[in-house]
Amino acid sequence: MKKGIALFFVLLLAFSLAACGQKIETPSEKEESGESPALNLDRLSIVTGGTGGTYYPLGGEMAKIIGGELDVEANSQASGASVENMQLIQDGDADIAFTQTDIASYAAEGKEMFKEKVDQIAGIGTLYPETIQIVTLKDSGIKSVEDLKGKKVSVGAPGSGTFANAEQILKIHGMTMEDITAQHLSFDESAEGIQDGNIQAAFITAGTPTGAVDALSATKPVTIVPIADDKIKELIDAYPYYIEDTVKSGTYKLEADVKTVAVLSMLTVRKDMEEDAVYQITKAIFENTDKISHAKGELISAEKAVEGMGIDFHPGAKKYFEEKGILK
Repeated sequence: MKKGIALFFVLLLAFSLAACGQKIETPSEKEESGESPALNLDRLSIVTGGTGGTYYPLGGEMAKIIGGELDVEANSQASGASVENMQLIQDGDADIAFTQTDIASYAAEGKEMFKEKVDQIAGIGTLYPETIQIVTLKDSGIKSVEDLKGKKVSVGAPGSGTFANAEQILKIHGMTMEDITAQHLSFDESAEGIQDGNIQAAFITAGTPTGAVDALSATKPVTIVPIADDKIKELIDAYPYYIEDTVKSGTYKLEADVKTVAVLSMLTVRKDMEEDAVYQITKAIFENTDKISHAKGELISAEKAVEGMGIDFHPGAKKYFEEKGILK
């Protein structure tokens, strides 16, 4: 008798759902219908960098894209940038992190500023060149890297990506941190220090135009210290993750192009995140780059995202790029 009543209610419920036209869709069925499948996560945390850099505004735009496409609460947070972000992923305190390709490689290998291997990171894709900008005022008298000797120069926090870049560039020019009065400031603090005359120059590794430098150029004429061709070659030979780069005229009101070097920015993700989730996130980002209003959006593409990746792709990202025919 009880079994008969239970069966009656099951049939009644099934009939009611059919009459109302309700259907529980699987992710694949939603994709076939053109609807974005819901992400199997309550929320997604994206760690970026300081508010004066490029990661922070880009991360905010990507959070909006992911949230809108995948119906998930995606939050972008300011952080200490590349090095700190690797540790946040390792500790499980972030899901997605911006970083530099050189820093990701150091982290995975347990080199430079990393005492132990960071084994919980995987790659989503590379984004755009992270230009090493040696910023100073036009009337500072600093025309070359060698001119930094004896000057107060911001080199970023010890152990940061910017600090490593500054150390390597100084080394190629026969200098060390002992040859300058090193100041460990954020991008915003560096720009303020140059404006107030408290420092003479600053190493800033970020996509151009960088917010802090842009703001400085609006108040005082700035220049970017060039790196000579032979030194660029020497640097790339010693550290292969560098590429030649140019800060274009017009940027920061520069009157001419300035030669320098860059590393690549990239997105990393928790290695233990589900493959389907990372596949959907990767697809959402690289198929909606037209929604990125930041100037760097023009440089971000699925085709370029597989270049210069110094760590393993997450299986979900790899699946997306393979489907696109970009990864073989």
